[in-house]
Amino acid sequence: MNLTNAQEGKEYIVRSIVTDDEEMDAFLFSLGCYAGEPITVVSHLRGGCVVSIKDGRYTIDKQLAAAIEI
Repeated sequence: MNLTNAQEGKEYIVRSIVTDDEEMDAFLFSLGCYAGEPITVVSHLRGGCVVSIKDGRYTIDKQLAAAIEI
């Protein structure tokens, strides 16, 4: 399951990042989004979703949300 299917307000653990793009991997890692880290979907938007990772909130698009397996 990926973040596009996640329930709002529920905490999940990132299982893996599924992408062939090294820049996307590096970007998600810089946000603190990597395997074993907790992540919470705050809300779903038309173009993506708002997530809470560690102490920050970020808006990510559908492509990034689909790459994060939970």
